[in-house]
Amino acid sequence: MKLYNLKEHQQQVSFSQAVRQGLGRNQGLFFPSELPELGDIDALLELDFVSRSSKILSAFIGEELASETVAQMVENAFQFEAPVAQVKEGVYALELFHGPTLAFKDFGGRFMAQSLAAVTDSDGQITILTATSGDTGAAVAHAFYGMDNIKVVILYPKGKISPLQEKLFCTLGGNITTVAVNGTFDDCQALVKQAFDDAELREDVGLNSANSINISRLMAQICYYFEAVAQLPKAARGELVVSVPSGNFGNLTAGLLAKSLGLPVKRFIVATNANDTVPRYLETGEWSPNATVPTISNAMDVSEPNNWPRIEELCQLKGWGLNELGYGSVTDQQAAETLRDMHNEGYLCEPHGAIAYRVLNEQLRDGETGLFLCTAHPAKFIEVVEEILEQKIDLPATLAKHGAMDLLSLERDKDFEQLKAVLYSVQR
Repeated sequence: MKLYNLKEHQQQVSFSQAVRQGLGRNQGLFFPSELPELGDIDALLELDFVSRSSKILSAFIGEELASETVAQMVENAFQFEAPVAQVKEGVYALELFHGPTLAFKDFGGRFMAQSLAAVTDSDGQITILTATSGDTGAAVAHAFYGMDNIKVVILYPKGKISPLQEKLFCTLGGNITTVAVNGTFDDCQALVKQAFDDAELREDVGLNSANSINISRLMAQICYYFEAVAQLPKAARGELVVSVPSGNFGNLTAGLLAKSLGLPVKRFIVATNANDTVPRYLETGEWSPNATVPTISNAMDVSEPNNWPRIEELCQLKGWGLNELGYGSVTDQQAAETLRDMHNEGYLCEPHGAIAYRVLNEQLRDGETGLFLCTAHPAKFIEVVEEILEQKIDLPATLAKHGAMDLLSLERDKDFEQLKAVLYSVQR
């Protein structure tokens, strides 16, 4: 498998190189040089989740890793379900929160860990540097915790993720270092980009990224779209509309890649909170990010989504118009109203899923089947959800355990020199 740098097309790398490097020169994202198309999708959908996912990922990776190796990587990574639940007639939820950190990032984080282990020499030094607006941090921390020769540094905006989100990944210690940055998620992402632009630093600490910018994470996310369609009634496959709660846009990128493989999806819907750079862009054609606004759906508080260039590249290569995407943004008040409505209908959700559900319902047409992504367990946002619903919800055992532990995070300003000092210190 060859991938090219979207900013410098002449830079081409293998899958192994892309996984180890994370980003290309000039902070460019890697993108597959070929887009495979899978035959007999109906037969593929009859397979079990792990077998099907192994075939999907082998189609992208090619001969670089043996199919048996890929199958073992998938089996190690995908040890939990991605069930589909019917919320009402013709509308379904894809529940992506049944992994160890109760969020969709478990799929990508765990497959990336398996990928790095498969392509790295046993004596190689790797430092994973990633920014999180909530769920990525926990998924990456737990996926890499205790792995030999891999250090992990996770940046997150201080006071801008839920307390239980923070406790889930900032209490591990060991090879996991967490840094509470006095700034926004976009500030954290900017620091990560600066680090990757520093060639000496990158070489010294063996820098890598586990954000959705890493191609292995993105590829893993393709698989659960196929799993969702496999669980839906066959009659729904021709008229399926998928609503994706979007922050950094890795999930939507993966969905569109699934469609490029042949998955029958009629159209996708971009659902955002008040950080609506992409909906405004699709409306006006002008890319004009505003300052990031804090919301109750904090994992989507991203004004400059990193993955958007991949979406534009993919649509151009496939001849898809961006105007084929549905889009909408939802205020905190609207998200809260929708969360209450969903609960009254018998489905417990959280703000990110509620946003996707609301925009889907606004745009679903007669005869279509709707699917929306539930990206995290409601208990990960327990304070917000309980306040909106005015009732207590059960706390899963994983969250209860980490909630009682002490935070181990460092606190730093949004200053690159401070970050460099942290990165060098974890190698000692």
